[in-house]
Amino acid sequence: MLHRLNLAIISAFQDHPMANQHFTKPPTGVWSMMTPVKGKIIVAIALSVLSACSSLASLLTIPFITAELLSEAPEPDMIRRWVAGAIGLVMIAFTSRTFAFRVSHIGAFNLEVMLRTALADHLAQVPLGYVITTGSGAIKKLVQDDVKSLHAFVADSTPLIGQACTVPIVSLVAMLIADWRLGLVTLVVLPVGLIFIQLALQDYGEQRDAYNRANETINGVIIEFVQGMQVVRTFDDGSSSFGRFQTSLDTFTQTLRDWNDKTQFSARLGSLLFEPLPTLVVVSTVGVWLFSQGSLTLPRFLVFLLLAPRLCGAFKPILTLSYLINQANAGALRIASVLAEPILLQPVQPQQPVDSSISFHNVTFAYGEGAPALQNVSLHLPVGTVTALVGPSGAGKTTLARLIPRFWDVDEGVIEIGGVDIRQMTSDTLMSWVSFVFQDTFLLHDTIFNNIKLGRPDATRVEVEAAAQAAQAHRFILSLPQGYDTLVGERGGQLSGGQRQRITIARAILQDNPIVVLDEATAFADPENEVLIQAAIAALTQGKTLIVVAHRLATITQVDQIAVLDCGRLVELGKHEQLVSVGGLYAQLWSRHQAAQHWELGNDQRDPVQKQAINNV
Repeated sequence: MLHRLNLAIISAFQDHPMANQHFTKPPTGVWSMMTPVKGKIIVAIALSVLSACSSLASLLTIPFITAELLSEAPEPDMIRRWVAGAIGLVMIAFTSRTFAFRVSHIGAFNLEVMLRTALADHLAQVPLGYVITTGSGAIKKLVQDDVKSLHAFVADSTPLIGQACTVPIVSLVAMLIADWRLGLVTLVVLPVGLIFIQLALQDYGEQRDAYNRANETINGVIIEFVQGMQVVRTFDDGSSSFGRFQTSLDTFTQTLRDWNDKTQFSARLGSLLFEPLPTLVVVSTVGVWLFSQGSLTLPRFLVFLLLAPRLCGAFKPILTLSYLINQANAGALRIASVLAEPILLQPVQPQQPVDSSISFHNVTFAYGEGAPALQNVSLHLPVGTVTALVGPSGAGKTTLARLIPRFWDVDEGVIEIGGVDIRQMTSDTLMSWVSFVFQDTFLLHDTIFNNIKLGRPDATRVEVEAAAQAAQAHRFILSLPQGYDTLVGERGGQLSGGQRQRITIARAILQDNPIVVLDEATAFADPENEVLIQAAIAALTQGKTLIVVAHRLATITQVDQIAVLDCGRLVELGKHEQLVSVGGLYAQLWSRHQAAQHWELGNDQRDPVQKQAINNV
């Protein structure tokens, strides 16, 4: 079901005409990432070069017009031709610049669609555990902010490249031709400015990484704070949830302040030296002296007065371009790291299970380089039976359940469904055998009908309504203003928690998969909703192989077998009465559960053992 959910999220991208263009291999930086739109980028740069050359050429007509006006016998026709030529060059410069940005923006939008399509498609193929551990804040920053930085670079910077390369070269050549002495004087200010700019850019990569880490932390905390607003406002005085937000904000602010303190002086001084005024003052002073000495004519002097400010001004876009390249490259590297994340391997010769039995054979699994979360777990779940997973917090219950749909692949051992290693089944086959109902519900911002139908896209309305009836959801759906066509809001915010849970159960019922993984769906339900949800679960699990991650032990006393986990190991296995009589870990958990059920507000008439048991629940 989660795999189908991911596919639904990317379907909007896959319908786009650019979706069939993809990266043949993960890009390694901003330049390789722009490969799919390099044709448009080349056109944009070429048009920008034409615009810069036309603009400079229009300025160079002024000295010729001046020379003609200062001649002893000015020719009006010649002056008119020079003016007409200047006007034509200005029009060419304006038109080519406009088209350069138009082409670059089209390329940027195309690249944005392709990158987001590639990311969404890739994230739908990597193990679901990677998506969970990466976190919504980091993924949001990646898909939105980092892709946006590449869009800005392609749209605004590629025309800048043509201008930044053309203007200094053409201006310098023209000035050296006009007067090589004054041309060299013009270059005096530039090296000094470059030194200060280089100082401002030192340790840029390290500072940028620190900035991005702080930014990702803020994204994650904000999403957590907003999504949990109801709980925050009910139970938290702000010292915990808002405190985490304030801490991350202070860290981000301090990181930005440290970066600014290190680069502020050198960046400002370097930027000032690349302003037109300092160079114009130097050129004017030397030029006036040369003109007074009679070794420089007025038309040639005008060349420097017109082009020297353009020469220095052209270096500022280069500095801006350098910043944008670094920023875009940082985003490109993060995008590339995700696109390089190994996808869930699919079998060359897929196999089909013969039944819905599940077997764990010496399964060992660890998250990254940490201690194993599961060690040598062997467990068999016969067809049509109910198996409960219990144990203290952190025992590995949820991890074991999530290995069945390959949220992660095991490090050692084998997990089989119907005698087939789940790694020898395609993702579609695996997901057609296994359904999930978790504590945390997820609904798309769509109608109730479409949220249920997500479990089986080809289902008819009659089948959807039948699934809703089995999930005890049909009556409340009909009471809504638009019935099944009611929008549920973002993440199902227009519905209560119990209603959202019953919608997700209806989705699983519609799938009608032979295996159901249940992560205590009633853990946070009120009594009225709990009864309805239990009835919905009974309809969902009838005749299925069921594995339950249990938190309320009273709900599993009649299951076929109880697997007790502790520190990632299977320590006990049996029925409720048998495990209670043994007096092991399960008996201790049951005793604590019983003690918790007899707790009364204001009642302190309990013996110390009972108090300690309640405190440990």
